Amino acid sequence: MAAAARRAPTAARAASISSSPLSFVKYQGLGNDFILVDNMASPTPLLTPEQAAALCDRHTGVGGDGVIFCLPAPAGGGADYSMRIYNSDGSEPEMCGNGIRCLARFARDAALVPPALETHAVVTGAGLIRPTLMEDGMVRVDMGPPILEAVRVPTALAPTRGGAAVQAPLEVAGATWLMTCVSMGNPHAVTFGTTAANGIDLDALDLAQIGPLFESHPAFPARTNTEFVHILSRSHVRMAVWERGAGATLACGTGACATVVAGVLEGRLDRAVRVDLPGGPLFIEWEGEGDDGTVFMTGAAERVFAGVA
Repeated sequence: MAAAARRAPTAARAASISSSPLSFVKYQGLGNDFILVDNMASPTPLLTPEQAAALCDRHTGVGGDGVIFCLPAPAGGGADYSMRIYNSDGSEPEMCGNGIRCLARFARDAALVPPALETHAVVTGAGLIRPTLMEDGMVRVDMGPPILEAVRVPTALAPTRGGAAVQAPLEVAGATWLMTCVSMGNPHAVTFGTTAANGIDLDALDLAQIGPLFESHPAFPARTNTEFVHILSRSHVRMAVWERGAGATLACGTGACATVVAGVLEGRLDRAVRVDLPGGPLFIEWEGEGDDGTVFMTGAAERVFAGVA
């Protein structure tokens, strides 16, 4: 079922947006767009998941891939603030790479942190994440090391390299896809296709048809984000993504990170790669030489407009 069909608006959902005025600012990172809310006065999100889904509707709401709440950090932990996000279908992911870049920009623009603070310590469902606002307007995020153990991603695919599922076969839509499963705090299944050396012909891929088949496949007990990749060189790829809870989006930061990790594990990519998404490029570095190095993501985050809903 296509994302539009899964998220089809209803009068009940449209009416479920809070009747109290809600100030927000819209940001986008490579076309992945979010509704940002100053939630620093309370540790509880100002909207329910259902209200967030209604606000994200592009016909009867503001429109967005998700609603991000900037909440106070837990006491005594040394963090600057916390992040929670509801996807456009109301589900709550652990983290969002493009979203945290937008959140860091929002926190500075809204004076929720000191203006001279360059690196923010942000509590997320995936742990403590540290975005740094660069002088050129980009945001570089320390994403931490990837999680590769299949049971922790999680995936039911059988491990093929130690405890990791690397190029594990998966039957979808009558074809055998080779999947490498990576968690960047949220689950990803990366595929370079079946046997093609350069990966998938993205221009011929029916993402809306095949994406949901991966997302809800029994091999992924928590559902999954799925990345489809075409290789241009060892340091340059194109990627399309079907996001868990959001469908086809123009960019996915954690997905770009997972793609580079998967490409390294499969021996296809170097450890510093430009990832071209429909919304623009991300620059991913997996530092070190082993599997436990930190992944860094650098990309844009831009304010679009402010409003009251």
